[in-house]
Amino acid sequence: MKRLPLLLFAITFLIFQPVKAQQVVSEKYSQQHTEVYFTFTFTGRQQLQTLGRFISIDKVRHDTVYAYANTTGFNRFLKKDIPYRILTTPSERWSRQQLLPKKFKSTHKWDFYPSYEQYVTLMQSFQKNYPHLCQIVNIGHSVDGRDLLFAHIGHLRAASDTVPEFMYTSTMHGDETTGYILMLHLIDYLLSNYGIKPEITHLIDSLDIWINPLANPDGTYAAGNASVYGATRFNANGVDLNRNYPDPRAGQHPDGNSWQPETIAFMHFARKHHFVLSCNLHTGSEVANYPWDTWAVRTADDAWWQEVCRQYADTVHAHSRAGYFTELNNGITDGYDWYSITGGRQDYMNYFQYDREFTLELSDTKMPLPDSLPKYWEYNYRSLLNYMHQALEGLRGTVTDSLTGKPLKVEIFVLHHDTLHSQVYSDSITGRYFRPIYPGTYSFRFSAAGYHSKIIRNLRILQGKPVVLPVALSPEKTNSIKKQNIRKALFYPNPAFDKIYCTGFSQQAIVSVINLSGETVLKEKIKKEEALNISALKPGVYLLKITTGKQTFSGKFVKK
Repeated sequence: MKRLPLLLFAITFLIFQPVKAQQVVSEKYSQQHTEVYFTFTFTGRQQLQTLGRFISIDKVRHDTVYAYANTTGFNRFLKKDIPYRILTTPSERWSRQQLLPKKFKSTHKWDFYPSYEQYVTLMQSFQKNYPHLCQIVNIGHSVDGRDLLFAHIGHLRAASDTVPEFMYTSTMHGDETTGYILMLHLIDYLLSNYGIKPEITHLIDSLDIWINPLANPDGTYAAGNASVYGATRFNANGVDLNRNYPDPRAGQHPDGNSWQPETIAFMHFARKHHFVLSCNLHTGSEVANYPWDTWAVRTADDAWWQEVCRQYADTVHAHSRAGYFTELNNGITDGYDWYSITGGRQDYMNYFQYDREFTLELSDTKMPLPDSLPKYWEYNYRSLLNYMHQALEGLRGTVTDSLTGKPLKVEIFVLHHDTLHSQVYSDSITGRYFRPIYPGTYSFRFSAAGYHSKIIRNLRILQGKPVVLPVALSPEKTNSIKKQNIRKALFYPNPAFDKIYCTGFSQQAIVSVINLSGETVLKEKIKKEEALNISALKPGVYLLKITTGKQTFSGKFVKK
């Protein structure tokens, strides 16, 4: 309890000291803290990009920068002789008593920060109370061994992606805790209203939902599991996790650090899944920050992003106090226009995982008083639900092999539109694809190695309603069998025939019948003009292959 007055004294002292004198006091301060929160005036974007290599810029307002640094980074900053002021860390703005968790109960008002043990228990209770709807998945561990937990809601037993996958994740900066509680509340709200509220039932039935309330548990519980008091931005190694991802412009390790256990766990998790939309929740400002963060160029889907984020902000404005969520362009901004960072999770997901992710800044106060958390829920929950609906719009469908009907992984590229990895890919197991896009008329190219590309031109995408487009691609190297080489029984509907007559070869041929699972169900040698008896086959669609010498012909038939 003595730490806060001493810190305030140090800050007051620093405000009135020359730079050299500040350095002496600050060096002592940084030795007693794992990270320093401070502010300074900047002279231009180039200066911020240089400083951003060793300090973490938190936000920029006019000509004022708010930033964090670990001990090493802060010592490098001191050598720049830039006037600055140390700030009270967000997690020490309130007293320890104000941040202590309330007694754990089966019902919640969502107006307190839980202990770490309460958090884990609460997550497990979701699975216990809704086993048919929710599964708690641990994707890995933090530096100090705490769990990185996701609530998986709906489609628990699906072997692959048949509906769009959606992800919310929060608090990768450990002292930014508004989203932590809002995500716990969102999990509870979805589960408790399934079968009751039509909108919630529709969302859970239509999406594969993943929610991670706490991405940096070591930062949030840096001072111990009992309370969020003393939380830090960085992880236990003093690394900013939102600078620790591969970057489209700056390469694999833009922050100069190795990938942290938390980063590795999330990258592995993202690669295993096929997220269509996601959102990364932060605090410190009140704005929807859309990509890119690393460079000035706009995304191919800039119009879509502006529309989506404007919908989020406008809905918040309709249900919140005056002045809330109005920063920058009345609550929305392109990331680079605000300030540039490298190694951010948002750009990683968009560029390397072909996902659509934006960064949501929920509250100007990084760690609001617990009793104010319900109002942030009231301000934001409609927008959080609305954003989930975005995954259900645009273009969707299934891509298959035209001969076998097997699902294919293909690239879906929007001609004269897609740039910088904005294309999407169909799922390799199901062939399903999802392409959110701004309403308009587009031409889509479907392509995969070994297949003839197909272009669907002038397809109109509507507002608020998905366009469903199944696509079949033809293999490049397979000779299509000529219609005259197999008589009527090959082509449906013709249920009268139980035989297929094969012509067009001089001697004998090997004839194989393959079902849509790829299993050969019939294989015989036949001579010229002989018939293949298919009466024993079950009704269905089959692939017929005729091999004679070095030539293979193939085609499909339907057994009625």
